[in-house]
Amino acid sequence: MFYYLCGKLNMASGNDAVLDCGGVGYLLTVSGKTVAMLHSKVGSTVKLFTHMSVREDAVELFGFADEEELSVFKLLITVSGIGPKAAIAILTALTPSELNVAVASSDAKRISGAQGVGGKTAARVILELKDKLPKLLGAPVAGGDSYEELPSGVLTSSERDDAAAALAVLGYTRSEINAAFRKIDIGGCDMQEIVKRALSVLAK
Repeated sequence: MFYYLCGKLNMASGNDAVLDCGGVGYLLTVSGKTVAMLHSKVGSTVKLFTHMSVREDAVELFGFADEEELSVFKLLITVSGIGPKAAIAILTALTPSELNVAVASSDAKRISGAQGVGGKTAARVILELKDKLPKLLGAPVAGGDSYEELPSGVLTSSERDDAAAALAVLGYTRSEINAAFRKIDIGGCDMQEIVKRALSVLAK
């Protein structure tokens, strides 16, 4: 019903934000990351992208600082056992890019660090989003750092990162992947062949 709301920010605290739009105060549930961004903007005009949740006993609005966070939220609530509040908890604990890395590296412990999210639920997030999140956000890069640079002419950045992301989904760490890349000749190979050769090293 609403794609975004633009109005004067009256309050931003906890996981709540109130926007005054034309004299109507809209209460939105927001992630901790979004509310941190909003703290300095109380009294100013802001735009929040929105998702409306309608249940038998309640109608709730959820707000997001940008369309990327909204898109990841919508993806999270498709996971079995993840409702809007759990999705907000995950996005409070992890930014979209951090969640992308956690899913790609099968880091259930990091996801279960979100309030109210247990290990089994975190495992479902990984299982159900391991193919979907990279399509939405691109190949994950941990902490803004790419995988180790390799000698020029051996691998293009895109090939290296795509292969590394595929190996991370299988549970290998960045250091293990980098070590495998250093041991194989992958010049001219496509991503699938790179993964195949790396796995032959990693399986030893």
